[in-house]
Amino acid sequence: MTHPGAAENPIHASAGEREFDVVLFGASGFTGKLVAEYLARNYGDGDLRWALAGRSLDKLGAVRAGLASITPSLSDLPLLIADSSQRPALDAIARRTRVVCTTVGPYARYGNELVAACVAAGTDYCDLTGEVQWIRRMVDAHAESAQKSGARIVHCCGFDSIPSDLGTLMLQEHAIERHGAPCSEVKVFVTKLRGGASGGTVASLLGVMQEAARDRDVRRILVDPYSLNPAGERSGPDKPDSNSVRRDPDLPGFTAPFVMAAINTRVVRRSNALLGYRYGRDFRYREVSAFSNDVRGFVRATQQTFGLGGFVAVATIPPLRSLLQKTVLPKPGEGPNAEQRRRGLFEMVVVGKGRAAAPFSVRGRVVGHSDPGYGETSIMLAESALCLARDGVNSDCKAGVLTPASAMGAKLLARLRRAGMTFEISPDR
Repeated sequence: MTHPGAAENPIHASAGEREFDVVLFGASGFTGKLVAEYLARNYGDGDLRWALAGRSLDKLGAVRAGLASITPSLSDLPLLIADSSQRPALDAIARRTRVVCTTVGPYARYGNELVAACVAAGTDYCDLTGEVQWIRRMVDAHAESAQKSGARIVHCCGFDSIPSDLGTLMLQEHAIERHGAPCSEVKVFVTKLRGGASGGTVASLLGVMQEAARDRDVRRILVDPYSLNPAGERSGPDKPDSNSVRRDPDLPGFTAPFVMAAINTRVVRRSNALLGYRYGRDFRYREVSAFSNDVRGFVRATQQTFGLGGFVAVATIPPLRSLLQKTVLPKPGEGPNAEQRRRGLFEMVVVGKGRAAAPFSVRGRVVGHSDPGYGETSIMLAESALCLARDGVNSDCKAGVLTPASAMGAKLLARLRRAGMTFEISPDR
């Protein structure tokens, strides 16, 4: 289904004539450097037209020097200067490129003007936000304008929420092809997860909690399972996310709440709505951490449940939140080192059930082979930007405030497989 108002605008049609394919905004930050290095190693000697952008010419110059040590031809890579609050400078950048790829968060604090600039210029955009309340603001503020200008604003192009969003899309497309109907229920079990946190990620998470503590409307958005669905479509069969230890026979094993389910579940449900309810209007989706089906699994699930609940409780109290930031949590600009990123990994098992002529079930896996939040995220964000710039649109949903599955779908899935990520369907059992 083509989203209402999604016909391409002449602004966007002229994007092919722009100076750059991709501008990486925030290139001197922790994650921005990783994205830049990935582009340099994998596309630096090709025909990619790209530039680095940020606040400090000196810092961008240092990043460019590092990239030139990887790929010498990048010694002349263009540098663009803009602050996240300087709308005229952001407008100028947006008009020069097909895609803006940004790592500058927390996005609720630093992302508003850049999104607005891209919408006005008909420029595609991708980011790493996991801030549900901010995405809802962008949907409410810009969905209609982006449809008119032809801009594709694609949030959540990292570990939150590409594995969940594209893993579900992969499973549903297989179910439709194999069984003639989508799965009415999909569960994602996070079975392996090893990785570190950066100061930027922590700052975003604490920012969400701070907003929720002072604003009842934000709290309502955060607990509503359908808060990111289009206006008029914010209802369905799903309940709030799991917050307790359970035993699930589909694994089988014990499960606990997964911290990123709060964003991933809402992105998957928005994808379903934007894709014309390809998964069905009765579609149910759940995402949890998974552990073994024994005493050890129960203990680990219980520890994670209480640990996550305790962190949230502490982080919502201003003096304790400030103490955490000062004494325990990483500062902005800090994150896992290269060896820690190399040793990281994640695995998600995706299980779906449906009914066509008879009940059926399907199963798949999504695997990342380095730190999920940084090694794999830098791959996912970079390939998302390239997909938007080079691979054309998903005909089901051409423009607007989108999700990875609704904007790029199978084209991004193919890119990520070529980049080394695993998206696979298990043999029928």
